[in-house]
Amino acid sequence: MFFKDNKDMPEKVQELSVPLIPLRDIVIFPYMVVPLFVGRDKSIKALELAMSQNKNVLLAAQKKAKTDEPLPDDIYKIGTMGNILQLLKLPDGSVKVLVEGKKRAQIKEFLPSNECFMVKAFEIDEEVEETVETEALIRNVIKAFEVYVKLNKKIPPEMVMSVSSIDDPGRLADIIASHLIIKLHDKQAILELINAAHRLERLYGFMEGEIEILEAEQRIRQRVKKQMEKTQKEYYLSEQMKAIQKELGEKDEFKSELHELEERIKNKKMSKEAAKKAKQEFKKLKLMAPMAAEATVVRNYLDWLLSLPWAEVTEEKKDINEAEKCLEEDHYGLKQVKERIVEHLAVHGLVEEMKGPILCLVGPPGVGKTSLAKSVARATNRKFVRLSLGGVRDEAEIRGHRRTYIGSMPGKIIQSLKKAGANNPVFLLDEVDKMSTDFRGDPASALLEVLDPEQNHSFNDHYLDCDYDLSKVMFITTANSLQGIPYPLLDRMEIIRITGYTEMEKANIGRRFLIPKQVKAHGLSDKNLEVPDAALLTIIRKYTREAGVRNLEREIASICRKTAKEVLKKGKDISIKIAAKSLSKYLGIPKYRYGRIEEKDEIGVSTGLAWTETGGELLSIEVTVVTGTGKLTVTGKLGDVMQESAQAALTYIRSRADFLGIDKDFYQKIDIHIHVPEGAIPKDGPSAGIAIATAIASSIMKVPVRKDVAMTGEITLRGKVLPIGGLKEKILAAHRGMIPKVLVPKENEKDIKEIPAVILKKVGISFVEHMDDVLKASLVLEKPEEIFKKAQEKDIYQKQGMPDTAPNDGIITH
Repeated sequence: MFFKDNKDMPEKVQELSVPLIPLRDIVIFPYMVVPLFVGRDKSIKALELAMSQNKNVLLAAQKKAKTDEPLPDDIYKIGTMGNILQLLKLPDGSVKVLVEGKKRAQIKEFLPSNECFMVKAFEIDEEVEETVETEALIRNVIKAFEVYVKLNKKIPPEMVMSVSSIDDPGRLADIIASHLIIKLHDKQAILELINAAHRLERLYGFMEGEIEILEAEQRIRQRVKKQMEKTQKEYYLSEQMKAIQKELGEKDEFKSELHELEERIKNKKMSKEAAKKAKQEFKKLKLMAPMAAEATVVRNYLDWLLSLPWAEVTEEKKDINEAEKCLEEDHYGLKQVKERIVEHLAVHGLVEEMKGPILCLVGPPGVGKTSLAKSVARATNRKFVRLSLGGVRDEAEIRGHRRTYIGSMPGKIIQSLKKAGANNPVFLLDEVDKMSTDFRGDPASALLEVLDPEQNHSFNDHYLDCDYDLSKVMFITTANSLQGIPYPLLDRMEIIRITGYTEMEKANIGRRFLIPKQVKAHGLSDKNLEVPDAALLTIIRKYTREAGVRNLEREIASICRKTAKEVLKKGKDISIKIAAKSLSKYLGIPKYRYGRIEEKDEIGVSTGLAWTETGGELLSIEVTVVTGTGKLTVTGKLGDVMQESAQAALTYIRSRADFLGIDKDFYQKIDIHIHVPEGAIPKDGPSAGIAIATAIASSIMKVPVRKDVAMTGEITLRGKVLPIGGLKEKILAAHRGMIPKVLVPKENEKDIKEIPAVILKKVGISFVEHMDDVLKASLVLEKPEEIFKKAQEKDIYQKQGMPDTAPNDGIITH
């Protein structure tokens, strides 16, 4: 106990003169290390004074924390003598100090001081009685503290281990008291108890009371948690909302919403099945609690049913002339596609109920497949929606999820129709060849029903669970290749191939569409920039290599940007003409080269023609013969088919050795190396067969090949020339390379119609049926009659079961 009167103090007590810091809302016990934030001027000066002396300071609590300027009577007489461990001045003028409680101390008197509280105080020694009762108290207090820590999550569990190792009852009491969350005056009461056993006893009482309260809180939490389950909680909240609305005199929003839904169901034009489904779901909704989870699911379902365009259609244009004009405005070329669309409109004008066609536009990137579908929608006055199928691997993306799943929705088909707001849009299924399959299903199989005119009048979405009529929708699909499309899906579509644009078509598109578009996009006027046809053709040939026109548009945009820079520097009236020679200034060095006619007739070098997705290319075939043992080497990154063509060509030359004036066993004494330049580019296909055979024959016979002749065709072992594909692109490549004559298989004569007449005026086409005709037309022979003798020719042809006379070399020129 502390001494209430100074007369009661022992005479031998040593008095100390120390600065005092009044504390708010905290009692500091001995052995306690605590940081304090000090802001009052008197307290800061007391700290400074203590730091200048022995760092000792008396820490006593205020009776009322709200008192800013405490008087001596406002401060408890018993405090703790502390030692300053660390002091830090903060930018706002306050001080952060770390103090350690050392020993209890009692204030004897306050000394006069204007700057800070100075007191005379004396330290109080503890009364410790080591008895059995004290030991029992220590054990009970530690056990109670363990229970208290388990219930109170604010005290770290490690504190129990720390406390258990303390033997001193006084220190144990002080450390536990410093961690208890009790009222300030209760803590002060513990501090004022000098006898350790009494402190432990008081402390034990406080802890038992706190434990009882904490256990009661825990029981209440558990009981409330059990009571407040999900449905009960929602019911409780909904009842509260009803009560609040009733008090405020507001109408019942749920009833209002039900009334609105009922009116929408009555007024909405739907199929009989959908209307029946809507009424059933609405009846179910009326019986549910407004905040029930199932009610939300039913409301969402009804919203989807009512928002779909079951009977809403846009009036379709049937004026064929207007549609043709619209298609021509948006796209250059693409005659076959335009004709098919106009045919559909013509039939639809005669037949009111016609099943929507399923068109599949197949072609390389950038040729205008997607934009063509938009033009179809504009030409027919239909709504346009686009669904990209690239990377789709889940069947539910097409058919939707069943309503049993949380967050379920209709598939993309139904979602897109809702977005369109009409039941007869142009529906573009983009990149149909890019779909994939995994454990979640096959989206391509789900599309079978969508794209089948015989079935799509009753398309069943898993979410809607009722049939939806897609027969009025005009579906258009796009693909880069047919290889990724399953055959059953392919069978349901009408394939329209869009080949790459020719140079002439690209030039027309650039001049009519791309240049005006980019000039406008870059804020230029027509007089600011002029791109002549020669410059445009150079851009196409040397700065782009593509089937479409995307890169061409990028290069034109690059020129426009540089022109815009010049316009800002020199004024808006400036006019810039882009010459072909000055393109490197705007676009840098040329990125690509294109095949040109050889400079002279050479031995072992023939000119073939190849088809690529970016157009036709000249293919130089080189053959060299060296002394060897009959080995055939093929290089230039050739595919299996092209390598087999080389072997077939060599076998044919061997079979015609007598006819060509070559030793029968020539192949045993030489090695033949066939090479196709640009070895980094993969090449394949059989159409280079006759070019390879010509180069081999030239190399072995030591006869040059005519530089002004290019050729394409597949060769057989009997020397027959078989038809090839991509003739249009190949002839255009020959025209670009300034080659005046091309040898073409006779069976490709029907494909000449696709080639522009202006090209045929400059490129002569010779039709060939046999390899002998190719050699006669392509090899530079001084006396061909001596090699190709009629009698010998007749004899050889008869032996091989061929006609008596060789086909004429018919050259067509236009």
